[in-house]
Amino acid sequence: MSARDDFLASIRRSLGVKGNEAIRRQIVTERLERAPRGIVPARGQVSGEERIALFKTMAEASLATVTEVASPTEVPQSIALFLRNHNLPATLRMGDDPRLAAMPWTETTLEIAHGPSEGTDLNAVTHAFGGVAETGTVALVSGHENPSTLNFLPDNHIVVVSAKDIASDYESVWNRVRFAYGKGSMPRTVNWITGPSRSGDIEQTLLLGAHGPRRLHIVVVRD
Repeated sequence: MSARDDFLASIRRSLGVKGNEAIRRQIVTERLERAPRGIVPARGQVSGEERIALFKTMAEASLATVTEVASPTEVPQSIALFLRNHNLPATLRMGDDPRLAAMPWTETTLEIAHGPSEGTDLNAVTHAFGGVAETGTVALVSGHENPSTLNFLPDNHIVVVSAKDIASDYESVWNRVRFAYGKGSMPRTVNWITGPSRSGDIEQTLLLGAHGPRRLHIVVVRD
């Protein structure tokens, strides 16, 4: 018996229960299902075009850049233009996300690499699970489709997010994650990214790229 098991067994003995009583388990389940929702800021409680506009405003306020395209087929050219405008090499690393794989990358001159980053990549692209209009945040779930190393090791992180996946608040995205993955099969990590990596010294001098990418560029797909 582990220390944890011993501790829980001691609590059960003091309560005079065994832990497998059906009624007690039902009470706990019902209480969890009826748990009241916490306070949600009103700022993100908008819909439609207002929600997309708020997401863009908040992302740019956090020093990210945002571009909108009409369909997934326009994403490769949009990313190529971003790299060219910032005088960056035409290289890009991505995971195995089928949404990215279906895009016409061969119509660009980008050199595409696949798999996790080992820290030598300048540019990476990932596809977000969703976005949060309240703060301009993108939510990325880990896995071979979008390795977490691509979120933090390259200097320039490009995130593609579908407009339909941009929610009002964090709680709404968490609900979608739970629904998509189900109980007991959540992703290993969920990264919430708001703007590029930054840090400030005692004189409040802002330094970008202190602990991760120095640029965060978001491509919103109006599909």
